[in-house]
Amino acid sequence: MSKEFKQIVRLAGVDLDGTVSAAYALGRIEGIGIRLGRVILSSVGVKPETRLGFLTETDVQRIETAIRNPEKLNIPEWLLNRRKDLETGENLHLTGSDLELRTKSDIGYMKNIKSWRGYRHAYGLKVRGQRTRTTTRKGKAVGVRRKRR
Repeated sequence: MSKEFKQIVRLAGVDLDGTVSAAYALGRIEGIGIRLGRVILSSVGVKPETRLGFLTETDVQRIETAIRNPEKLNIPEWLLNRRKDLETGENLHLTGSDLELRTKSDIGYMKNIKSWRGYRHAYGLKVRGQRTRTTTRKGKAVGVRRKRR
């Protein structure tokens, strides 16, 4: 543990609050949740309850490399957010802008092949089988009468 305290720590291209515990701070990175943050910290050898501002530079660098490629730390593959990638077939874990770009390209691919999900995305409808009879109405209310004057 470092003697000096850092208010802001930069990890994976994101400025994180140093006063928050390390596991919750990692959860603020796009593509990493609290559970994966705890697993990464325990595999690196840092207690998840430690405040992020008290970590040393070497700890921060080890966490950074673990975030970039968590497959090398024997993290279970069900924790990764991109299993069996369409292009490579490998298990990947994407964070930050990489995750956003890949998600947009996946949606574009579904639209191009005109799959059902692509159609739903293109028309702005619910994609995952949710109810649409009473929700997601835009504009004027349907099925409600106005009082006559």
